[in-house]
Amino acid sequence: MNFADSRFWILLLSGLAVIALLRIPAGAWLGSRAAVFDRLALIALGLCLLMAVSWVTCVIFLVVAVFSYCAMCYLVRRGRRHSRRLLILFVPLQLLPLLYFKYADFILNETLGGSFDTLRGLIIPAGISFYTFQMMSFVIDTLAFGRPLPRVLDFFNFAGFFPQVVAGPIERREDLLPQMEQFKFRWSTENLNAGAAWVAVGMFFKCCLADNAAIYVDRTSVSNPFSIWLANLMFGLRIYYDFAGYSLVAVGLGRCLGIRLTLNFLSPYCSTSIREFWHRWHVTLSGWFRTYVYLPLGGGRTRWWMFNVAVVFVVSGLWHGAGWGFLLWGTFHGIALIVNRALGGAIRLPRFVAWVVTLVAVLFGWVFFYETRTPDLLTKVATLWNPMAYTAAAFRETLTSMSGGHLFALTCLLLLVAVVWAVEWLSVARRDDPYCYLRHPVAAVVLVVLTVLLAPGNDNAFIYFAF
Repeated sequence: MNFADSRFWILLLSGLAVIALLRIPAGAWLGSRAAVFDRLALIALGLCLLMAVSWVTCVIFLVVAVFSYCAMCYLVRRGRRHSRRLLILFVPLQLLPLLYFKYADFILNETLGGSFDTLRGLIIPAGISFYTFQMMSFVIDTLAFGRPLPRVLDFFNFAGFFPQVVAGPIERREDLLPQMEQFKFRWSTENLNAGAAWVAVGMFFKCCLADNAAIYVDRTSVSNPFSIWLANLMFGLRIYYDFAGYSLVAVGLGRCLGIRLTLNFLSPYCSTSIREFWHRWHVTLSGWFRTYVYLPLGGGRTRWWMFNVAVVFVVSGLWHGAGWGFLLWGTFHGIALIVNRALGGAIRLPRFVAWVVTLVAVLFGWVFFYETRTPDLLTKVATLWNPMAYTAAAFRETLTSMSGGHLFALTCLLLLVAVVWAVEWLSVARRDDPYCYLRHPVAAVVLVVLTVLLAPGNDNAFIYFAF
């Protein structure tokens, strides 16, 4: 579901109009059970929107969802003692579609040297990493804590709530399921106003900031450190405002429908340490790994806490993509977090200096994320670490590589980003409420105008659809 595509909004509004027309006779026919129609209509709307993405996406989602629910029913009937042992078998089976589409080529061809041509170029179904993890956590929580089996409609609405099914946030059972069990199509002015503000901020992030930043992500240079740093910066801006933009639109659409989703980003580029960064970046995925990987390994209170952190971040890197770069990206952040925790009490930096150090570390790490060609990646890392590469000639080369018009546009974009960062800082520092000043009615109107005027107009899918 591409929120930046007008077809999504046409399909959504058309679907809601059809539901509104059908609710009148359905309400008269079902009487006190009219809420069943609303829950059924919600999952039907979600499946139609998934089908509009691609039929493969819809079919794979249904396969994972049906298997998860049937497996959960079977395990619940076997009782808690047996179900915990069987869970070790069923969870890997839940992961099979994800492993096939996302990792089969990397494992069998690139790592093991196979020649399975049918695995090359597989198109990853949108959202498979997100909804698979969400359903895994649901099954684990239900069985581990003896929770009651949900009704089938409520489970499918939990698993396939259309605003967040393809790119998160990854919701937990206790947060989203109770809302789905009570769901009705209600339209309140308060929810619509709050939701519209979130949508305005999210669309501004995506269409104005992320899409314009994407134009300046030049991956060609491997020997000019200034050009590589510029590419890192622009990619870092793009991936944040793209992914956060999707998440904020999802929060806004959910709020319009009366559903409160978890805020997945908390202004992460305002962080003053790597540890704080990971408390603010992709919050629901970080929470998922903490609950289902880090704590079962022993958490941070064991002698081998460094190993536990390393495992979490290596797995997190591989979750983002099948490739050596993603593995190195996760390893880099794991090492950075270990160093941060080990030295955090011994070194106290001024707040501004700590912010700069954190930002530089995060931006450096993005080179592992976006550079998929391993030889080029290693060359770029060596260039960034080579102090002799930082020459005046290299700096002039970076400046002259862009025409006057492109350089002016890039400068204006960076100034706009600086203003947005300042507003995010104020939101966090004064209210401890990320994006609260951007959601002010006047600010939201300004963001809508800027989005209309400055959006580049090219059809850029959300970057996390590939994960």
